[in-house]
Amino acid sequence: MATADLFEGVFDGPRREEIAPGAALLHGFARPQERDLIGAIEAIVGRAPFRHMMTPGGHAMSVAMTSCGRVGWVTDRSGYRYATHDPQGDRPWPEMPSVLRDLAIGAAAEAGFAGFDPDACLINRYAPGARMALHQDRDEQDFSAPIVSVSLGLPAIFQFGGMARSDKPRRFELRHGDVLVWGGESRLVYHGVLALKDGDHELLGRQRINLTFRKAL
Repeated sequence: MATADLFEGVFDGPRREEIAPGAALLHGFARPQERDLIGAIEAIVGRAPFRHMMTPGGHAMSVAMTSCGRVGWVTDRSGYRYATHDPQGDRPWPEMPSVLRDLAIGAAAEAGFAGFDPDACLINRYAPGARMALHQDRDEQDFSAPIVSVSLGLPAIFQFGGMARSDKPRRFELRHGDVLVWGGESRLVYHGVLALKDGDHELLGRQRINLTFRKAL
């Protein structure tokens, strides 16, 4: 009993959980590269700082965002779209670091989507209380590529629903290092994140960082 308590929660390698057709949760997949990932994110944010974007309806998002890669995702009064330049600094988005790109490609292959070639990585920062309402990822030109979502920092409750907003979503706890991949039949499911609970992560403090890789163009 003492041994079980001693090693409870110790990371013992990636574990793949099929949560829907075309959707897999890779527990701990990003843990081996956690410090390199955090360093790469800090470098990106130094060039393209986080900001709370405005929705077309004029509301500030509770999640702070930035991007890297060939294109980045932006939203304002004119709508949602991908753009080659960061509108805040009117300059190209930072290049996608190889440590991020390689992780996304590897996770996609592990989930059954070999050949994934991401050209955009959205970086979301959740402070306690921040959330993401149920939505579909449908601003990309080609839905044949999956979405690869990496969780770092505080745990979050992810909602994974159906093809209609009214479909009741299932809930999954995403912990530091977990990677969720969805495509194929599940590519256009509604999904979101419940309000982040407060806490203190040993590497990232009172926040959750989420990376979502897409093939946008």
